[in-house]
Amino acid sequence: MPDASHNRPELPAEIARRRTFAIISHPDAGKTTLTEKFLLFGGAIQMAGQVRAKGEARRTRSDYMQMEKDRGISVSASAMSFDFKHFRFNLVDTPGHSDFSEDTYRTLTAVDAAIMVIDGAKGVESQTRKLFEVCRLRDLPILTFCNKMDRESRDTFEIIDEIQENLAIDVTPASWPIGVGRDFVGCYDLLNDRLELMDRADRNKVAETIEIKGLDDPKLAEHVPDHLVDQLREEVEMARELLPTLNPQSVLEGHMTPIWFGSAINSFGVKELMEGIGAYGPEPQPQSAEPRQISPEETKVSGFVFKVQANMDPKHRDRVAFVRMASGHFKRGMKLTHVRTKKPLTVSAPVLFLASDRELAEEAWAGDIIGIPNHGQLRIGDTLTEGEALRVTGIPSFAPELLQSCRAGDPMKAKHLEKALMQFAEEGAAKVFKPAFGSGFIVGVVGALQFEVLGSRIELEYGLPVRFEASQFTSARWVRGDKQAVEKFMDANKQHIAHDHDGDVVYLTRLQWDIDRIERDYPDVTLSATKEMMG
Repeated sequence: MPDASHNRPELPAEIARRRTFAIISHPDAGKTTLTEKFLLFGGAIQMAGQVRAKGEARRTRSDYMQMEKDRGISVSASAMSFDFKHFRFNLVDTPGHSDFSEDTYRTLTAVDAAIMVIDGAKGVESQTRKLFEVCRLRDLPILTFCNKMDRESRDTFEIIDEIQENLAIDVTPASWPIGVGRDFVGCYDLLNDRLELMDRADRNKVAETIEIKGLDDPKLAEHVPDHLVDQLREEVEMARELLPTLNPQSVLEGHMTPIWFGSAINSFGVKELMEGIGAYGPEPQPQSAEPRQISPEETKVSGFVFKVQANMDPKHRDRVAFVRMASGHFKRGMKLTHVRTKKPLTVSAPVLFLASDRELAEEAWAGDIIGIPNHGQLRIGDTLTEGEALRVTGIPSFAPELLQSCRAGDPMKAKHLEKALMQFAEEGAAKVFKPAFGSGFIVGVVGALQFEVLGSRIELEYGLPVRFEASQFTSARWVRGDKQAVEKFMDANKQHIAHDHDGDVVYLTRLQWDIDRIERDYPDVTLSATKEMMG
C-alpha cells in the first residue's frame, strides 16, 4: 500500500488495516442504499432494507431519526464500523441535503478519504460540487462510484468528461459499463480483467464474476450479446488511449479519482468499489493539531470530537460524542484528559456503531470512530489525550444564513427551552444566540429545513411545542479584537449584540451595510463568518 508521505514510519498492522471514509453525494444519488450494501457485503446485516420500503423492519439501517424515516432523507451523519476481507472499514454517512452541509463539513475533518456517488443520469450536481470543494481544501483522496447504471444513463465518456471539467481532477476508469438502462448487463473490471455480471432477479446477491484473459477472450461472447461486445472493445480501447492509467500515489494525493460503475440497489459494482477502497484508499493519516501534528502510530492515545448527537435513544436523555481516534491503542476504562477543561475523563462505556445498533467497544485503534456517552461535557472540537495538551485544529463552525427568533408555546417553559436549545447548539445542529437586549433566543441555521427538524425534535424529545418567528436580523458574525476595542464596540452597538452558547460575542446584522459600517468605523475589530470549534 503506497503511503501519501514516503518517509513516515510503518503503521502497526492493526492501524494499517483501517480505512476511514465518508460518502458524499447530491441528495437522491443513492448514497444511503450504497451504505446498506457495504454493510451487507461486510456481513454486518443479512438483508438490506430499501430506503423507502414499507414496514419498520426494512427501514434503512443508517437513518434512525423519525424525520429521516418519514422523508426518506438522511439528516444526521451516522458512523458505522464493519470488517471486509482483512480490512476494518469505518464509514461515516453524511447528510446529502444541502441544509445540513455544516454537519458534513465537520464530518469530513474526521475521515481520510471520501467516496463520491454520482447518479449516472444526472452527472455532477450542485451539492456534489460543493462537497467536493471541501474535500479539495483538505486534499482528501476521492474514489468515485457512478450509480444507477441499470436505469437510462448518460454516455460513459460524457460522465467522465463532466467530472474532469467540473471538478478539475483526473479520472481513471476502474471498470467499464456494458450497455445502459435495460440493456445493462454488467461491467468489465479493467483492473483485474474480469467480467462482472449483474443479477436482476436477486438484489441482495453478489454479482457473478468470470475471469477472462483480456477483451479478445472468446468467453466474452458466451455472456454478453454480440453488439455489446463490439461496443465494449471499441470504448475500452478509446478509454485506454484517452484517459490516464491508475496511479495509486496520485489517488492518495487527491489529484486522481478512480471510477467504478454499478447499481447499488442491485448490489452491483459495490464489492469492486470496496476492494478498491482497501487497495487504493489511505491508511489512517496524521491529524493537524496545536502545538504539533498527531501521528497515528504514536503509542499514546488521542482523539477528537467531530460530532455530538443528542437523544440517540429518546428513552434516555443521552448525548453521544462521536470521537475519531487519532493515535494509539485505546482500551475501555482508560482515563483520558479532556484538554479544554484539563479534567480527567474515564471512558467506561465507549460504543462502536453498527448503524443504529451499538455495542460496547472493548478497544479501538487510530482511525476508528467510537461514541462516548456523556452529559454535556464533550463538545465538537474537543480533544482527548493521555495527558498532553494537544488541540486538534481545522474543525469549522459557519455563520448561519437564516435567523429566526424562537419562543416556547408555554411562557412558563422558557427555562426548559433554554436547556433544549443549548443542547442542540452543542450538538452543532443550530447556532443559538442570546441577545443582550430583550428576551427569547435567536436561532441560526444554514438551511430552512433545519428549523423544521429542530422544531420537531424539541417537541418530540422535550415535549415542548415551540414557535419560530421572523427575526429582524439576517446574519451573524463573530466579533474579534483586543478586549478594550471589543468592549467599546459592544457599548456602542448594544441592540445588535448577542452571545453564542460558548459565551463568545456575536454581532447580529440586518444588512450588508451594517457589516461595511463596522469595518469602516471600528478598524481594530474583526467580524468573522467562521469560528474554529475550540477544544
